[in-house]
Formats: sequence, C-alpha cells, structure tokens
Amino acid sequence: MEIEARIATLRMAETFVISRGASDEAEVVFVEIRHDGVSGLGEATPIDRYDESAESALAFVQEAEDLLGDDPFALEAIEARLAERRGEQAARAALDAALHDLCGKLTGLPVWRLLGLARGGPPTSWTIWLGDPDDMARRAERVHGRFKRLKLKLGGGDGLDVERVRAVHGISDAPLQVDVNEYWTLDEALEALPQLAELGVEYCEQPLPAGDPAGPELKRRSPLPIYVDEDCHTLADVPACGERAHGLTVKLAKSGGIREAVRIAHAGRALGLGLMLGCMNESGLAVSAGAQIASLFDHVDLDGNLLLAVDPWPGVELVDGVQLPPDRPGLGVREAVPDPR
Repeated sequence: MEIEARIATLRMAETFVISRGASDEAEVVFVEIRHDGVSGLGEATPIDRYDESAESALAFVQEAEDLLGDDPFALEAIEARLAERRGEQAARAALDAALHDLCGKLTGLPVWRLLGLARGGPPTSWTIWLGDPDDMARRAERVHGRFKRLKLKLGGGDGLDVERVRAVHGISDAPLQVDVNEYWTLDEALEALPQLAELGVEYCEQPLPAGDPAGPELKRRSPLPIYVDEDCHTLADVPACGERAHGLTVKLAKSGGIREAVRIAHAGRALGLGLMLGCMNESGLAVSAGAQIASLFDHVDLDGNLLLAVDPWPGVELVDGVQLPPDRPGLGVREAVPDPR
C-alpha cells in the first residue's frame, strides 16, 4: 500500500469560541492510501490540547507507509505495527479511516454495513459556542427546528454560565447539554449543577480538568450525569473514567480511529456508562468516519462539518437532525471539485 498526505486549512463559518480560546480555522491532514488502483481516504484533526499539530500528524502518516504492508484487511496486524510508535492519535485516526474506506470500496460496502451496524444514530447536537448569554440565545434561536439537541459551551470564568443556559432555555425547547471544557473547580461545579438540573440540562461534559482528584466526589454529588471528554482517550482510560463519570465522550481523533472507538463503546457499555460520540472542527470526511459507528452511542455531537464555511468533503446528510453516513461504499464522501469556470 502507498500513502499520500497533505495539510489543508478548513475555514470556520464563524469564530468558534470555547473556554480554552477562539479559532477561525482548523489545520487538518488529508490522507490517501492506495491499493490495487483503489484509494481509501481519511482525515487527521490534531489539536494543541493534546500536543499534536498538522505538521506532526503529517510526519507520522508519511513515516507509517512502511508499516502498512500489502493487505488492507489485516487491520489488527497493521494496528499492532503502528502501536510501536507513540502518540499522534489524530494521525492514527486518519490512517484507520482510510483503511476502512479502502476496505469498504474493495468490498462494495459502506463501512457501517461492513461493521454490521445500523446506518443511523441519535440526532446530532448543534454547538452553541461560548459568548455572552444574549448572544448564545440569539444563535440558538437562529437554528430553531433544525436541530433536536443543543450543546452549550460554558466555562466563561465570569460567573455567568448558569445565565447562559437560562437564556437559551428561555427561547428553545430543544434538550440542552453543556460542555465546560475543564474550566470549573469542584466548588463551581457543585454550585452550578443543581441550577442546571432545574433547567432540564441532560448532562454536563468535562466540568473539571482532566485528572482532577475531585472527579469521583463530583460524580457522587452531582444531580446531573457527568461525562468526561479530555479524560477519555483510549480503551485503557475507561476504568478510571468510570470512577469519575457517568458517561464517556469518544472522538476518533482522540482514540486513534474507528476500531478503538468501537472497543471503548463496548467497554463503556459493559460498565454501565453512557456514551457520547463527538468530533473536532473537521470536514465531512472525518465526520463520515464517526457517523459510521453512531448507532453505538446514546448521544451524538457530529456537527464539525456544519460549522465550516465550506465543507470540502460533502456526502454526509443531515436528515431530521441525524447525521447520516452515505450509502455508498467505504466512507462514501467525495472531495468537492471547484467550478472551473
């Protein structure tokens, strides 16, 4: 198998703000694996939070060519060879997605069918990024009726997080979820969570910093389910996450791809944990990889491609609030070709 990879820049439709900062674009790596005249495609979405960059992801992918071998269906063996190199989970996810895309195309099957899964999963949430309460309410109002769930980014550090939720709750009847991105202390969480419960919030994602020793206490005292994101990367993290949370947030770019994400989902289910499938700010190529396994999850947040000014890899369909993967072989998306005129 041969690899080609390139860095690309995705432009956000609007500045995307969370507690850690703001961004107008995302740098990703598009990966192509060729075998017998057929190409499998994948996308790496590295982020600074995990000490990864487009450049480091690209280097990992390029160095991985010699480890792929000549059998695209030997996924377990390929994964074992890649495991000899540390880090770069986003790059691993791109290689994993490209291999699944390739296998799907070689067999003529969509990846979700190849894995024996249903095509559709739960409705995706729409992310209301961090802003002042009135601004977040206005942005929620703009998408009224299009999305069946809303995820509110909190962690403003200004004492207004509950007011943000109250403002959106006042104009929307959609179920609400909140994501703090590690920016509360235990005391702040214990003050805010009862108020959020009264507002009908479904769950709170990553209220404390990853690894915070107060995690088990918060799980015990919280009136809302706690989900962990930054705490949960690979299968090895699941037991510890079960001690500090009621649910897990799985992202392919953190786990290293579809295969590890499926393992995490089954392990989490065995421990009685809720499951949420998330994404980064990424194109339809990466979102399609996630959508292939969405039926395994209780909650889905796959709106990354919808947050872009232009999605360069169309094919995922938003149908009645659900991000449906294509019914074509592999991941099913195709790179958009600019109008030559």
